Amino acid sequence: MRPSDSHEVSQLNELKIDVGALCVGAHYAEAGVNVMVEQMPIYGGYAGGLEATTIVDVATTLNSFVMLQATWHLDGPVHVRWGITTAREALCVAGHAAKAIEENTHLILGNQYYTLAGPCTVMCLLETAAQAITDTASGREILSGVASCKGVTTDLFTAMEARMMGEAAHAVAGMDLHEVNVLLDKLVSMYEKDYKTAPTGKKFQECYDVKTLTPSQEYVEIYDEAVEILKGLGLDYWD
Repeated sequence: MRPSDSHEVSQLNELKIDVGALCVGAHYAEAGVNVMVEQMPIYGGYAGGLEATTIVDVATTLNSFVMLQATWHLDGPVHVRWGITTAREALCVAGHAAKAIEENTHLILGNQYYTLAGPCTVMCLLETAAQAITDTASGREILSGVASCKGVTTDLFTAMEARMMGEAAHAVAGMDLHEVNVLLDKLVSMYEKDYKTAPTGKKFQECYDVKTLTPSQEYVEIYDEAVEILKGLGLDYWD
């Protein structure tokens, strides 16, 4: 790896760290490389509810720069029940934590994406859009995703989810925060009712041409369907 590449070291939940991570952090500091410190606070876990988890998220982020000399922090508040970052509560934690830090520091912040639905589904794309909108409006500089189906199944991710992540971020850039909150409330309501029946979708090789690395016509049409939903909510990026 090059010194300019991000070298990862992770903290533990919540506000804990092990000796191994401290050793890795010391090595990175001596080597003079870019350091990405990762941590995913758990909503509904040790920290409790929204307010406490948000405070823990802020503290964890600041600790990344103090204890491990991070170049940037990779966040990822996750819902204890669903194991995703796109749940309403997880978005709340991520948004408030990032906004608080961005308003008072010059630290570089990122966020991880774990959706419940899988590739080639409208639900997955809407989940992705909701988080990208939250992250952009709250000032995060880096978006890291997308790990579909909670990132636990082989081949259940494609570049189309990342495309939605980027385009939704562009679509909401500069939008008034009140308008963003109204939009997000409507958007999250569209998919959160389907958590128990979230579609697995299709594996990469089932919705992509593996030789040309292009999405299937089916996925393009599903993507366009998700775009139409977002346009109906007031985003005009695709017009």
